[in-house]
Amino acid sequence: MIKLRFFGAIAAAALAFSVPVKADKSAGEVVDDSTITAGVKAALLDNRYTSATDINVEAYKGVVQLSGFVETDESRKKASKVAGQISGVKEVRNSISVHAKTSVGTKLDDSLLTGKVKTALIEALGGKANQINVESKGGIVQLAGFVDSSDIKKQAAEIASKTKGANKVEDVLIVK
Repeated sequence: MIKLRFFGAIAAAALAFSVPVKADKSAGEVVDDSTITAGVKAALLDNRYTSATDINVEAYKGVVQLSGFVETDESRKKASKVAGQISGVKEVRNSISVHAKTSVGTKLDDSLLTGKVKTALIEALGGKANQINVESKGGIVQLAGFVDSSDIKKQAAEIASKTKGANKVEDVLIVK
């Protein structure tokens, strides 16, 4: 109980010191990327035409990348429109692929494939692998996110293409 009170007091103090700083910011201040990402995700969840669970959102310096797989082109287009309406978004890069529904067996295979690719990326790239989102659908592996260099981008695509079960690799990684 004492620990809970201690951590509660620390949290209250941190909040007390951070609120005045935030209150001084004007509406023209730059919105940080985590706020943009959260705003886009929330807006996608709220839109009946978009499946936020199928769409990955990454933001870097106000540039938003949408990736993943959806079932219709309408969902793909709506996602761009929704993302573009969020405060702080400077540009939307829509890397979403349209892919039909898959069976339960294929979903299991795709989950295993995603895991294999992620593991191989971590083994080869270490912490840099955390910059890469990996999704799979129907044997198609999609690599998305913002990476530090074209070498990392190239290496990630090579690793994914050599992974057993990957029929195709969609490399939509963006070099920062």
